[in-house]
Amino acid sequence: QVQLVESGGGLVQAGGSLRLSCAPSGRTFMLYAMGWFRQAPGKERELVAGINWNGGNIYYTDSVKGRFTISRDNAKNTVYLQMNSLKPEETAVYYCAADKSWATMTSGSIGGMDYWGKGTLVTVSS
Repeated sequence: QVQLVESGGGLVQAGGSLRLSCAPSGRTFMLYAMGWFRQAPGKERELVAGINWNGGNIYYTDSVKGRFTISRDNAKNTVYLQMNSLKPEETAVYYCAADKSWATMTSGSIGGMDYWGKGTLVTVSS
């Protein structure tokens, strides 16, 4: 069974940092575009950052540019999201997603992703 397993969430003070990891199991995702989404309470799930299969293309939503960094280590089959200068409004469940298509990933289409993780909670206190 293919799974995306997120880790690294937790409680952090405003201005602090966290690094999320996504380690797929059951198959290699080396040729997949990978992304991080988040869903805050009462809000829709949104694409935060995406990276294509070889790291040559990267996408960030405007609100995280300059603070978040997405990266991948295909040898370890792992994708990371380094989050700096976190804000209380970024409290959310963060989800890892995978799709064969970079276009689909950057569309942010929730229903279009091939695989999802179960999410990891990030809480930013003020």
